[in-house]
Amino acid sequence: MSATAPRVPGIVYLVGAGPGDPGLITVKGLACVRKADVVIADYLADERLLAEAPAHAERIHVPWRPGRQEKINDLLVRHGGAGKTVVRLKGGDPFVFGRGGEEGLHLQRRGIPFEVVPGITAAVAVPAYAGIPVTHREITSTMTVVTGHEAPDKARPDLDWEAFAKRIGTLIFYMGARNLPVIVKRLVDHGRPKDTPVALIQWGTTPKQRTLVGTLEDIVSKARSASFTPPVLIIVGEVVALRTQLDWFESKPLFGVRVLVTRARDQAGELSESLVRMGAEPVEAPLIRIEAPDDWSIVDMALADLSSFDHVVFTSGNAVEAFFSRLIESGLDARALGGVRVAAVGHATADALRRRGIEADDQPRVFQAEKLVETLVEHCDLRDARILFPAADIAGPAVVEGLTAAGASVKRVTVYRTAMEEVLPDGVATMLEDRKIHVAVFASSSAVQAFAQAVGPDRLSRFTGGVRIACIGPATAATAEEAGLTVDIMPGQATVPALVDAIVCDRLAAAKNHA
Repeated sequence: MSATAPRVPGIVYLVGAGPGDPGLITVKGLACVRKADVVIADYLADERLLAEAPAHAERIHVPWRPGRQEKINDLLVRHGGAGKTVVRLKGGDPFVFGRGGEEGLHLQRRGIPFEVVPGITAAVAVPAYAGIPVTHREITSTMTVVTGHEAPDKARPDLDWEAFAKRIGTLIFYMGARNLPVIVKRLVDHGRPKDTPVALIQWGTTPKQRTLVGTLEDIVSKARSASFTPPVLIIVGEVVALRTQLDWFESKPLFGVRVLVTRARDQAGELSESLVRMGAEPVEAPLIRIEAPDDWSIVDMALADLSSFDHVVFTSGNAVEAFFSRLIESGLDARALGGVRVAAVGHATADALRRRGIEADDQPRVFQAEKLVETLVEHCDLRDARILFPAADIAGPAVVEGLTAAGASVKRVTVYRTAMEEVLPDGVATMLEDRKIHVAVFASSSAVQAFAQAVGPDRLSRFTGGVRIACIGPATAATAEEAGLTVDIMPGQATVPALVDAIVCDRLAAAKNHA
């Protein structure tokens, strides 16, 4: 009878996700997420961090409430004991009011290996995003971090209110929104001056951040009027007064602006990152997918005969990437284009070529496919020229018709397909209907078409009423107008940086008009 091999336990990583901004997770924490089999996440953990987990990973949301901790502990033991790599993704730092110690002890008692990956705690990050340094050499060298409510079953409270009131340092209260009146009363009753500055910071480090400043005398009434609800961090001390000079986050030009980004998932990064740098909250709704063509045979024949072409014309970065990927799979590289003149429409397309070691020979000043034809006619004799045009399956006829009219022989080959989603992603339709989207951005005609198709003609005006429509260039804008959208924003150049700058200018102009 053969012996059964003992089950080898997996490992549980207690990872601090930081206070809200997904960019504040540590390098080690992100590496753990990227190798996880299971991610068990608090409700404060950003969805973009969960998206970093492998495709096979199970994602479990565990919003904490009374009696829930035991179930979370059981989940950790069950998955860790099954030999899986488990990430317990916790807001802030696991060991700072995060119950990480309780979870670690539970795992240790049951023989499940675990590691702690510290996170940036809200105590320092949230005030920093509100322009409040928790210490300052000329004001205070001490800070005290306090829980706004203690465990109800404690025999005797640990909070020494007399000591808190008499210290000159900064007081930082976690989870104290509901107990704000009690906190203020006890500080004042024990001698803290009523004119001591106080700041309440809600949803710190995220685009939803709100900061309310007052004093111990008036902060309760201000909070009630402003409807400040959890999650809130309370800062008490003279350092709060520095916010007027150090407020860097909430003063960004697009702070509080929610922008719908409709690009394909693998292309949304640059646009979303640029929007975040300006303070916006991007809502990614990838309505198009870039897929390989059903049949490569025509492309492969063109690649095998590449030297016979006089020109290769690219009108998108996607076409460049698809073309070169297939070229390499065919055992060739950029040298196969030796002697062939290469043309590109737009900076993004030219940059994609540059990454492949090719500098475009011809590039129109205006980023339109039609202008490319004019540029080639101006610089080259196209009579009897052989031109290869790798493009999307839905590319318009303008390039082929224009080059053919100039006397060229054009071979168009489909190097990628543009697939459109039939419905809006979960939650996006609700946000549009509830007027929670301020700007919708379209970087291609196909994105416009996919959006119009997913929304449907009956809901288009209702979903976009009050939403500013931004298009990257004239062709996209024309498609938007045809679909029934009113284009409000369009940059002078069809690039992502110019598009973001145009959104910023539009927002600043609106703010000036309302002033």
